Amino acid sequence: MATSSPSYSDDADGHPSTSGDAPAASSTSGGPRRPDDVEAVSPTPLDEETPGCSSQSKDGPEPGGDAGAAPASGAAIKTRGRVLTDAEDPSGESFPPSTVVRDIEADATLDDPHLYLNRELSTLDFNWRVLCQALDDRTPLMERVFFAAITDSNLDEFFRKRVGGLKRQQAAGVSATSPDGRSPEEQIEAVRAPAERLYRRMTGFWKNELVPLLARRADVHILDFEDLTSGQRRRADDHFQNNIFPILTPLAVGPGHPFPFLSNLSLSLAVTLRNPARNSDHFARVKVPSNRDRWVDLGDNHYVPLEQVIANNLGDLFRGMQIKTVHAFRVTRNADIRRDEEEADDLLEMISEELRERRFARVVRLELDGNMPDDVRELLVDELSIEAGDVYVSESLLGLGDAMQLMGIDRPDLKFEPWEPVTPPRLLREGNPTDLVRQGKTADYPNIFAAIREDDLLVHHPYESFQHSAQRFVEEAATDPQVLAIKQTLYRTSDNSPIVAALVDAAEKGKQVAVLVEVKARFDEANNIEWGRMLEESGVHVAYGLVGLKTHAKTTLVIRQEDDGPRTYCHIGTGNYNSTTARLYTDLGLLTCDRDIGYDVTHLFHYLTGYAPHQEYRELLVAPTNMRRKFEALIQREIDIEQSGGSGRIVAKMNALNDTGIIQELYRASQAGVDIDLIVRGHCRMRPGLEGFSENVRVISILGRFLEHTRIYYFENAGQPEVFMGSADWMSRNLNSRVEAIVPVRHPRLKGRIVEILDLALADHRSAWELHPDGRYVQRTPSNAEEEDSSLQDQLIRRAEERVEAAYRPA
Repeated sequence: MATSSPSYSDDADGHPSTSGDAPAASSTSGGPRRPDDVEAVSPTPLDEETPGCSSQSKDGPEPGGDAGAAPASGAAIKTRGRVLTDAEDPSGESFPPSTVVRDIEADATLDDPHLYLNRELSTLDFNWRVLCQALDDRTPLMERVFFAAITDSNLDEFFRKRVGGLKRQQAAGVSATSPDGRSPEEQIEAVRAPAERLYRRMTGFWKNELVPLLARRADVHILDFEDLTSGQRRRADDHFQNNIFPILTPLAVGPGHPFPFLSNLSLSLAVTLRNPARNSDHFARVKVPSNRDRWVDLGDNHYVPLEQVIANNLGDLFRGMQIKTVHAFRVTRNADIRRDEEEADDLLEMISEELRERRFARVVRLELDGNMPDDVRELLVDELSIEAGDVYVSESLLGLGDAMQLMGIDRPDLKFEPWEPVTPPRLLREGNPTDLVRQGKTADYPNIFAAIREDDLLVHHPYESFQHSAQRFVEEAATDPQVLAIKQTLYRTSDNSPIVAALVDAAEKGKQVAVLVEVKARFDEANNIEWGRMLEESGVHVAYGLVGLKTHAKTTLVIRQEDDGPRTYCHIGTGNYNSTTARLYTDLGLLTCDRDIGYDVTHLFHYLTGYAPHQEYRELLVAPTNMRRKFEALIQREIDIEQSGGSGRIVAKMNALNDTGIIQELYRASQAGVDIDLIVRGHCRMRPGLEGFSENVRVISILGRFLEHTRIYYFENAGQPEVFMGSADWMSRNLNSRVEAIVPVRHPRLKGRIVEILDLALADHRSAWELHPDGRYVQRTPSNAEEEDSSLQDQLIRRAEERVEAAYRPA
């Protein structure tokens, strides 16, 4: 039943040309368009006892609801410089915000902490938006299971990384405050209540709403052991005896038996026992094996949780003892282990040691069965040395991330309609000339390099195939006898990676192959170390990152011998070289043989693999070298244009926004009158719509079936817009402590496609949430069929199909 999943933890109208690229956007400036109408939404009242998003009816808003007039197709949502008051807002969906904002003095400076939202609280609000995907009954039922599971997995990571990091700061006596002015202790305290509120809503939704819906609509029954029929109990007991009992190891606690180590995210049973012969009470822990399916299959889509099967068969484990109570619990350990890399002689050795330490890091959260007796709870709290505020009581099962396994149930009618990425039209023309002529086509491009020489090629995953573009680029390079060398950054890749197989093949064929393997990609270190060693054994030159920097750039360089000498071909992307996540994450990739870009990527690899820190780049924005400086200059240029009587305009799409330096530049730009739209999937420190500071700034967040992962930056430049894409968000870590690469997109047709992505995102009334000045995220509510159909991702699926259809349409 197992299934894979993303961590989820951010063209113009008309037919495209036969090259597969869309014409430029039709707006007069060539950029995302400004509308005449404004529309926003505000939250409906919420029940204080059961906070959370209310389900959205498939039939649209309630009768009499007023969601405002629809904007023109493709237009941006907001009027320049205007922010709606709450009284003007029509009805929308919301949730109790985690963020608590504070008043700002009119004469406040741009480093005033009250101008910034707290990152941890904003991250919790992102997870609320993920949970709201599950709560929304417009989402197919099995996908609602998916989003509930993702929310739980995201919370696991939040406690491991974010809360764990704060607790380490607290233990180290760190007194520095966050940009919003909170100490580590204050942030830990601020997180507790909203995290508990989200946790309670998530677990209650699973038990009280989602499980009954699965039974009623899908005929999928998640049962408690006590509700099983006699036949189902026999089947569960047989499964226990044959598959579970032999691998269990009950661990007693008492004299001579110290409290056992509890591994990270492990699900356990706390068992209290009585020895009738000695009239004594005892405690034991039984670990639920993680290498067995969580859901015991009873046949006919009936399942029971494994821990309940174990709990009801403990008599076989503790013969001669009376079972008094059995209750589930789960621990989360800190994963935010940091070391002074300057003092590490061997980076690989340091990371391997860190992986070992991570397993034994301190506990930062304890999840409990809500019916656990107080004395057992106190025992666990004491033995794990945690505070009462670190205890989270579940209204249902623990470890709901395991519900992802249920996605393997064969109910396609209750899932998103399958999407198979299309091959970019220009690459469709490749193949055997005889076969192509028989199909009425011509072999214009005998290989991918010929297609790239014709013109730059933009690919957008998962709408367009990663396999038939970025992956094919590496695979053809590996087999092409004219290719001399391949260089690539490898941050995260998939199991049995075809990219790695192609690099191995290239090295074995005698090509020069160099790969920068980032061994500090969180939670993927072990995989990356293994990939690196395998590549080295095949003759690949492997470098393992720069001391003090994490290499996050997504770049591939191919050097090919051609008639006029060696030519560089490059792929620069926003996402990892991972064929699995490329079907689940939205990412852009640029394939080009532009000589200046090739020059820059060549020098970037010299920087990464050798001793060449002082590089000059003609086109690329590279962090930490010149990226921050370049972005600040681009923002300043829009300010200068606005102040000289023009119209400054910035649109940026990213996964998260937390760099205070960039945020201060955006505040300055807004104060100067520059119009700013930010599309930020995850956490955001900036407060939009503040009078005197950010009244010209709008922030939206888009969530859908795919994880929004593209990073796009648009600067209008007085009608001569510049568009950039690449690996970096406007986050401090990306700009300061990672090697990142962002490339300008110069080709008018490709620029037009990217501008349309921004237009469609800003016009999304189905999947977009607006961030209000008070920290609330409010979901836009469609008021008609056109707006219900305005989902960014659905629109991009249609455009991908249209590009392929146009490529085969007779002239």
